[in-house]
Amino acid sequence: MNREAIQTDKAPKAIGPYAQAIKANGFIYTAGQIPIDPKTGNFVEGGISEQTRQVMENLKAVLAAAGSSLEQVVKATV
Repeated sequence: MNREAIQTDKAPKAIGPYAQAIKANGFIYTAGQIPIDPKTGNFVEGGISEQTRQVMENLKAVLAAAGSSLEQVVKATV
C-alpha cells in the first residue's frame, strides 16, 4: 500500500503520534481538528460558530496540502 503523511503549517500541528492526514491509494484520511488558529496556536475566541469556522479552515488547509478540497469530500463525521 502506498501511504504518504500530509503536513502543512497552515493548520495546527498534530498532537501526539498522529499526522494531519494520510494519503493512501487515492484517498485522503484526515485527523480530527480542533478550533486552534495555526498562526497563534490559540483556541479561537467566540462561540461555536467561530470555532466551527476555524475547524473547517484547518481542514481546508490540510486537504489543499494533500492536493484536494472540501468539494471532494465523500464522508465527514462531526
